[in-house]
Amino acid sequence: MVRGRISQLSVRDVRFPTSLGGHGSDAMHTDPDYSAAYVVIETDAEDGIKGCGITFTLGKGTEVVVCAVNALAHHVLNKDLKDIVGDFRGFYRQLTSDGQLRWDPRMLVSCIDFRYITDVLTEEDALEILQKGQVGKKEREKQMLAQGYPAYTTSCAWLGYSDDTLKQLCAQALKDGWTRFKVKVGADLQDDVRRCQIIRDMIGPEKTLMMDANQRWDVPEAVEWMSKLAKFKPLWIEEPTSPDDILGHAAISKALVPLGIGIATGEQCHNRVIFKQLLQAKALQFLQIDSCRLGSVNENLSVLLMAKKFEIPVCPHAGGVGLCELVQHLIIFDYISVSASLKNRMCEYVDHLHEHFKYPVMMQRASYMPPKDPGYSTEMKEESVKKHQYPDGEVWKKLLAAQEN
Repeated sequence: MVRGRISQLSVRDVRFPTSLGGHGSDAMHTDPDYSAAYVVIETDAEDGIKGCGITFTLGKGTEVVVCAVNALAHHVLNKDLKDIVGDFRGFYRQLTSDGQLRWDPRMLVSCIDFRYITDVLTEEDALEILQKGQVGKKEREKQMLAQGYPAYTTSCAWLGYSDDTLKQLCAQALKDGWTRFKVKVGADLQDDVRRCQIIRDMIGPEKTLMMDANQRWDVPEAVEWMSKLAKFKPLWIEEPTSPDDILGHAAISKALVPLGIGIATGEQCHNRVIFKQLLQAKALQFLQIDSCRLGSVNENLSVLLMAKKFEIPVCPHAGGVGLCELVQHLIIFDYISVSASLKNRMCEYVDHLHEHFKYPVMMQRASYMPPKDPGYSTEMKEESVKKHQYPDGEVWKKLLAAQEN
């Protein structure tokens, strides 16, 4: 039984100057500083249990998220944990309507808010999916412990990297056993052709290549641009246009699927309703949840279940600050308890900033190995938080002083 009362909540603005090395750069975000609003919730339980959470950002604006956390803190402080778990759906609605336990299927369903999605997924549908997911569950758990969940790498081909850096990182990734690669595109067509040719030549015709435009194009431009990159045989083009344009994604999908190119999107989708409409409109072939953007395990569960209903593979977005640590739990749960399939499924991996976490992801043979420590793997090392807290941490004091000079 979960016991204890939430006695304290703290939130800090933690930023890493990744823009200095071009890490994370793409067609829309040329100089991101990977950052996070880092939340720690403490309880008065005898064992001192606490919870850690993050919201990933790209630097500027993290202070706004910190303010939002503080504004919502009164909904959480002094709440008894058993009351929260006892009515998770009600607690979730309270949080979202104001401006890790091994649960069985029925308890899992009780955590999900089905409002606005019952035309696609009802509570009974979800329960049936989860009950069917019990079949073969032990075998899938053993498979994950032995082999891990397949991943793909984005670390080789950020748009700000030189061709030499791209080649060096790609060669190292191949040496390390990676077979699935994603390249950033969308800023300049001739650059894209050159860089995609480099990667395809290095990885060969059998390994998997994906492309990511990070919302750069209008709909006709996306179709035209990708028609010219189709010769490199990408499995998908990710975020070809505005993440809010459901019908635009559907039009691009209709044009590119005959060329063998799927549409992947979702990392910018902020709620289950947008995912519902993308699925209804046949606007994507690969669904990309983001563990922070959807703002709770509960909301992610509803999307995983809808994806199963439509038989669309989930291939999560990860990277940033702590996104790999977070999403590993969701995607391994999806395989073991929901989808029961690895066909066309993989999880993004970016090799940045894991050293700042107390329980970083464990990768073997280009796969996520299941975490064995309790919790959501979000606890940062206190030394890292202090050094990178903005603007008073040691790292930022030096950088800001240098900019002034």
